[in-house]
Amino acid sequence: MRWNRFWILGLGTLFTCTFFIQAKNNPVSKKQENPIRTIVIDAGHGGEDPGARGSYSTEKQVTLAVALKLGKILEDNLPDVKVVYTRKTDRFDDPRKKAQIANDAKGDLFVSIHCNSTGKIRKVTGYKTVYHRKGKKKIPVKRPIYAYYPSNAKGTETYIWATSKNNAKMESLKQNSVIVLDADSEETKQLADEDPETFILLNTLRNAYFDQSLRLSTLIEDEFTKAGRISRGARQRNEKGIWVLSATAMPSVLVELGFISNPEEEEYLNSSGGQQELALGIFKAIKRYRDELERFTNRRSSTTEETTASRPQAFNNIRKPAGKGKSSVPQPDDQYCVQLMTTDKLYTPGASIFRKLHGNISHEQIVMNKKKMHRYTWGHFKTDRQASTAVRKARRLGFRDAFVTSC
Repeated sequence: MRWNRFWILGLGTLFTCTFFIQAKNNPVSKKQENPIRTIVIDAGHGGEDPGARGSYSTEKQVTLAVALKLGKILEDNLPDVKVVYTRKTDRFDDPRKKAQIANDAKGDLFVSIHCNSTGKIRKVTGYKTVYHRKGKKKIPVKRPIYAYYPSNAKGTETYIWATSKNNAKMESLKQNSVIVLDADSEETKQLADEDPETFILLNTLRNAYFDQSLRLSTLIEDEFTKAGRISRGARQRNEKGIWVLSATAMPSVLVELGFISNPEEEEYLNSSGGQQELALGIFKAIKRYRDELERFTNRRSSTTEETTASRPQAFNNIRKPAGKGKSSVPQPDDQYCVQLMTTDKLYTPGASIFRKLHGNISHEQIVMNKKKMHRYTWGHFKTDRQASTAVRKARRLGFRDAFVTSC
């Protein structure tokens, strides 16, 4: 039921936006186009930027191999979809260049592929005695002897841009969207900056892309779990390396395939079978995502075809209030929640761990890697700003992996 509501809210919004965009220039075609026509695959790092390092391999090698395998699977199984690569060789491009490639291709989906890494583990293996002079005396002091071992961290993660980067995503939509007649004209720039309806449309489109990105990231982690991989979840991230997600004017995700710093994971990431399995998992998620989008679009188009032939009809849910220069768009209540944690421990909603959150705590039992786990979410927030504030509060209170999700 939760994801049914997601498609109704998120894709309904996007569907309306899409028809409004088309209606500004072209009459509506009776034949609906595929919702995903172009997929951009980004192999992280490259050239002089090796990315994370394992004991014998680098991130740039693994990401390129998986990106090419994923592209081949897409081309073989979805011939109506154009696949665009940010790189197909060992070449370095600035993230701005990668975003430009995606935006110039007018992609409908951006998938960036990376590998994770953590530092070595330090352990005490013994002690040695050293002597310090104190006056005329030498005092023995025990000092630990350390040994360093490879990290044992493992598992996949899929990221979307953090809500704190919503303004950057909005700017990329403004600069690259086909919302107006000529993206390079002065008329277009002025319209995007000053027209209230255009601002609302871009804001609504950005929110729809956020929801779609979140849905795809969840599907990717679900497919990895089915293949026997350990999933560390679908998350938001605001650190270095995620900039390209907010700079691309389309739904976008960043996939961490595993920890190249872990020898066991490194072997898997460099094996032909492991790379094929990872590529296939991403493909299956994209296919599920596209199928869901197509089902909703076809269902929706059958009831709205006649009402999308002109701007006022296609976008009649946007209205201008009496105040000059202000517009508003109806938003569904309780759009966002904050996922606090996923753990094997069972807590009651009134447990002391949640006491300082002062809100509704929801519990859901899930299965991860054949093990029963418990997922806890907090609150119902109407705007992404409220949700972002709530995430910061949750992290201050100790829920360090908290992130925003759809309710």
